[in-house]
Amino acid sequence: MTLNLLDCVVRELTMFAAVVFMLGGVDDVAVDILYFYHSVTRRGQRPLLNDEGDTRCEHRFAVFVPAWDEASVIGPMLRASLARWSGDAYRIYVGTYPNDPSTIAAVLQVADADARVRLVIGPRAGPTTKADCLNALWAALERDAAAEGATFTAVVLHDAEDVVHPLELAVYAAWIGDHGAVQVPVAPLCQPGSRLVSGHYLDEFAQSHGATLPVRQMLGASLPLAGVGCAIRCDLLRRIAADRGQPFDAASLTEDYELGLTLRALGARSAFVCVPEWAGGAPVAVRAYFPATVDAAVRQKARWMAGIALSGWDRTGWGRRWDVGDHWMRMRDRRVALAMPVLAIAYAALCLWGLALAWHALAGAPLPSLPSWLGGALLINLLLLAWRWGMRTLLVVRRHGWREGVWAAPRMLVANYIGLLAARRALWIYGRLLAGGPLRWDKTAHAFPTESLAAGAA
Repeated sequence: MTLNLLDCVVRELTMFAAVVFMLGGVDDVAVDILYFYHSVTRRGQRPLLNDEGDTRCEHRFAVFVPAWDEASVIGPMLRASLARWSGDAYRIYVGTYPNDPSTIAAVLQVADADARVRLVIGPRAGPTTKADCLNALWAALERDAAAEGATFTAVVLHDAEDVVHPLELAVYAAWIGDHGAVQVPVAPLCQPGSRLVSGHYLDEFAQSHGATLPVRQMLGASLPLAGVGCAIRCDLLRRIAADRGQPFDAASLTEDYELGLTLRALGARSAFVCVPEWAGGAPVAVRAYFPATVDAAVRQKARWMAGIALSGWDRTGWGRRWDVGDHWMRMRDRRVALAMPVLAIAYAALCLWGLALAWHALAGAPLPSLPSWLGGALLINLLLLAWRWGMRTLLVVRRHGWREGVWAAPRMLVANYIGLLAARRALWIYGRLLAGGPLRWDKTAHAFPTESLAAGAA
């Protein structure tokens, strides 16, 4: 490669990355401005929940917990949930597979001691997909409802590693009467020894559930469900099942995300509800450990990218015509398909800049002039980056305290690195699906917090 060719490549890559980054940064700032507007102008919040009155209600919930290879965590999770949720206004349905005897045994140990836990063994060997497991749970629920003559108001979704909140069912009870689905925040726990990898999930959920979802709700856009900490009314699930045979789409990589879009297409209102435990307290939220290693995080995020930004785009389209707010939010969901390649281009341009500077110094050749607008664009991008760092730090501090806020900046770099690797894997997954490859539950190994940490997460 000659020096002139190197200069040309550096210039073109830099200009492309600068323009795309600037557009994405302006898009992020627009959402942040709406978030501040929402924070200042919202009025009429419901009263705080309490342990006395709000947990007593006429609603009954079926809690679905799909479990493949979860023998190490499902027992502690079930016992913690039963201890936190008093009364009998719920039943926990745990979905297992016939070729997973260790998980079956762990569930049976709890179910034999408490009738509120129901073991369901699916008809097919695992792993299939999470949605397929949820459909097996739905079939069991419908059989029980017919046999017992009892009805459930809504299905609550949880994973086998979740730390539930004592007031979570009370939140659903307060909102489910007026909404088709209710989502509470997800607040990840940082795994010991993984401050950067596991910790970067704290930052991303502080951003998405702290600012982005409230803005989506304010705009009237579709609210994607997180797959945990959400309740969906059973009458709506029956409508979906009547239309396509099953309420959860077993052909989807991200059935929870798509379910939120489907509910909106049915005309049902969904609510993202962030209420404090008490005045000035932390919000009622679901807590769980997220992946602690780069490999596990890449696998998880690749599934999200492939399911939402690639395969999900094919499957769900853009929704209603002229629904500008919803189109904007769906575009933001899918722009990761472009953002990660552009990020890779930017890093390549940065490395090539260093190479070009060294080459020019050794050759004694003057540096080539750049387009006059590029310097301004780079300055704007620097300011937008500072804004993004400041905004993320603010949201993390509000949700997790200043000690975690200090880590927000270095964890942005870690998130970029994981995102780049995940994008490559997501393209491979998507290509395999286009070629007719089977869907499989590409889950990661889970851990459940110690009793002391789980108690502190309440």
